[in-house]
Amino acid sequence: MDGDSAGLPVLDAAEQRILGALLEKQVTVPASYPLSLNALQTACNQATSRDPVTDYATNDIEAVCRALKDRSLVRFVWAGTGARVVKFHQRLEEALGLAPDERALITLLLLRGAQAPGELKTRAERLHSFADRGEVEAVLTRLADRPAPLVRELPRRPGQHDSRWIHLLGPVATGDTPGPAEPTVDRNAVLGDGPSARDNRVRAAYDACAQAYAEGTARDLRDQPFDRWLLERIAAAADGPVVDIGSGPGHVAAHLADCGAEVSGVDLSTAMVAVARARYPQIGFDVGDFSRLLRPPHASAWGAVTAWYAFVHLAESELADTLAGLARIIAPDGVIAFAVHIGAEIRHEREVFGVPVDLDVVLHDRHVALEATRQAGLTDIESYLRSPMPGEVPTDRLYVLARPGTDRGNA
Repeated sequence: MDGDSAGLPVLDAAEQRILGALLEKQVTVPASYPLSLNALQTACNQATSRDPVTDYATNDIEAVCRALKDRSLVRFVWAGTGARVVKFHQRLEEALGLAPDERALITLLLLRGAQAPGELKTRAERLHSFADRGEVEAVLTRLADRPAPLVRELPRRPGQHDSRWIHLLGPVATGDTPGPAEPTVDRNAVLGDGPSARDNRVRAAYDACAQAYAEGTARDLRDQPFDRWLLERIAAAADGPVVDIGSGPGHVAAHLADCGAEVSGVDLSTAMVAVARARYPQIGFDVGDFSRLLRPPHASAWGAVTAWYAFVHLAESELADTLAGLARIIAPDGVIAFAVHIGAEIRHEREVFGVPVDLDVVLHDRHVALEATRQAGLTDIESYLRSPMPGEVPTDRLYVLARPGTDRGNA
C-alpha cells in the first residue's frame, strides 16, 4: 500500500472522490451497493454534496479503481449471470480501522473538502446521527489524536465564525486565498435549546403578529406573477385534495381554491388560523404541526401539498425528514411544492410588521434543499430561482416541485 511516513494511504483528488463516493453510497443506498461503473461515475460527478463538482469519464474511473485495487483500497465484486458485471467495493474503512462515527466524517471530508463541525453535523445526517456539534468535535479530536492523525484543524480565517477541518489522506483545496471569507452558517443553531422551544417561539411570534401580518401581506400574490403561475399549475394538476401547510393568513390556500382546487390549510399558530378562517370562511383551516400531518379525512392521500415559506424556521437537518414525512401521505401522482428564502445567514427578527417578536428565519442553501428533496425519496424534481420583487424582503427565493416517480434528472 502506498503511503506516507505515518503509514496512511496518500490519495490524489480522483482517488479521494471515488473512495468517498463508495463510502457514502454503501450507507445511503445499501441495496445498490457495491456500485457498478456507471453508478460510481454518477456518484462521483453528482452536482450536489460534492466540492468541487467533477466530470470524470468512466474509463478514468475504471483506471483509478484498478490502481486502488492494487493498493488493497478497492475490491472488485463480480455480479450477474452470463456476461458478468464488475462492481466496486471500498476497503478504506478497514484499512484505517474506522468506527461508524469516524467513517461518516471522513466520508464528508473526502467528498467536500474543508468543513466546520456545524456543517459536518448537518451533512452527516444520512451517514451517522450526531447528537450535537460537540459530539462531532469530539470525534474530530479523536481522529486528530491518533498515532497517525487522520484529520487536522485549520487556522480560523478572518471573518469566520468557526474553524474548519480537513482530512490528511492527500492534498485538499482549502480555499485559503486572499479576499473576504464566506461566512460559515450553522443552520442547525435554531435547535440550540431543542425543537419544542423553537416551535414555541414560532407559535408565540405568529400569534402576536397575526393580524398585522395578514394586513401586511394582503397584496402579496397580486404582486407575484410567478407565484400565481406556479400555484395555478399545482391546482390544475392536483388529482385530489390539496393542503397548504404553514398557511398563515390563508392567501395561498385562497388562490388555490380560486383556481379550482379542493383545499384546506394547516398552521401552528392559533391566531393565524383564526385570521384565515375570518378572511376565507369557505376554506377549512386547522391548527396543527405539519410535521405530524395525516392523510385527508375523505381521501386515501393528498393530491398536492404546498408549503410557501413554511420551512423558513426549520433547521437544515430537518428538511429531509420533513419532506419524507409529507411524501408518505401524498398520492403516487401527487406533488409537493415549497418555497424558501435562500442565502447564507440566520436572521433574528425582533419585529414583524411593527409587532415585537423573537423569531429566527433560516435562509437555506439551494443545493442542500434540493439534496434534502432527493433524500426524502422524491424525484421528478423541478426547481426555480426568483429574485425579490419591489417591496419584498431582499432575498432570493427557491421554488421546488417534486413528485414521486422516476428521477429524470431535471432538477
